Amino acid sequence: MEKADIKSWNQTELKEFLVSLGEQPFRAKQVYSWLHVKHAETFEEMTDISKKLKDKLTNTCELAVLHKEKVQCSQVDGTRKYLFSLADGNMVESVLMHYRHGDSVCISSQVGCRMGCQFCASALGGLVRNLTPAEMLEQVYQIQKDSGRRVSHVVVMGMGEPLDNYGNLLKFIRMISDGNGLNISQRNLTISTCGIVPNIYHLAEEGLQVTLALSLHAPSQEKRLLLMPVAKKYGVIQVVEACRHYVQQTGRRITFEYSLVAGANDGEADARQLAGLIRGINCHVNLIPVNPVKGRGFVPPSRQATLNFKNKLEKYGINVTIRREMGQDIDGACGQLRRRFSER
Repeated sequence: MEKADIKSWNQTELKEFLVSLGEQPFRAKQVYSWLHVKHAETFEEMTDISKKLKDKLTNTCELAVLHKEKVQCSQVDGTRKYLFSLADGNMVESVLMHYRHGDSVCISSQVGCRMGCQFCASALGGLVRNLTPAEMLEQVYQIQKDSGRRVSHVVVMGMGEPLDNYGNLLKFIRMISDGNGLNISQRNLTISTCGIVPNIYHLAEEGLQVTLALSLHAPSQEKRLLLMPVAKKYGVIQVVEACRHYVQQTGRRITFEYSLVAGANDGEADARQLAGLIRGINCHVNLIPVNPVKGRGFVPPSRQATLNFKNKLEKYGINVTIRREMGQDIDGACGQLRRRFSER
């Protein structure tokens, strides 16, 4: 019999399960705390529950635990890049970044990705499978355990397309912001998407306060098609309108991620067209000089060209920042560490 993924259950589901085993409802709070506050990795660690219950859990449930395969630490800014192995042998990446406002973790939502964005190493091997809520939570738990520091912000922007794993993503958001667990404010959670339009509309109706970040990367449908195959299904106007709706429904400012590729989307006409596309939306643009990826031909613009693009957007009244590049000396971009490890 296949064992249940107990760490992916919220407290209500856990209570229903334990009652079905003949246990008292209050046991759910104890077990939930062991899983999501004390981060137990075995049922034997749960010292305040009976041996009988431990045996029941061992026989019926499994505990998702990620194992560190490799950790790289930047000598420049202290950023840590983690390669974790899953129970089935697959691997995912996560990143720990230190900021003045606290520690931020960037996690993966899938093993691989099927979106096929041209500048991303995660998509080179295609999609293997979705991550469970437990496997997403475990990335945060293991990084906290390794660093000895509390994580205050989580960005779902690593390997995978979060809105392509919608049900598990929602459960992850609600569990990591649960007051009985890690209790990270939803306002400190950012979900990045390449633009799965129906699920942007769904997310707007969930009553959440998470920040949405759209990987836009081009100011026109023609240019976006060259960089992002998802544009064949969801046009750039359609995607931006979905984002406008998200802002109106949630009151949350949206981020437009824009990877600058030299000679492709960094010209004066691109800046003018981008400003026109997003005008009137409560947003800011995050400019990201593209990370060179083996197997792709893209190169970032010069520092001066990046500043020029930023200045042009600001003249059009757009709030814009240039992303602080972190972990460049440790395969900091999505999918690079996993790919190099697999090649070896």
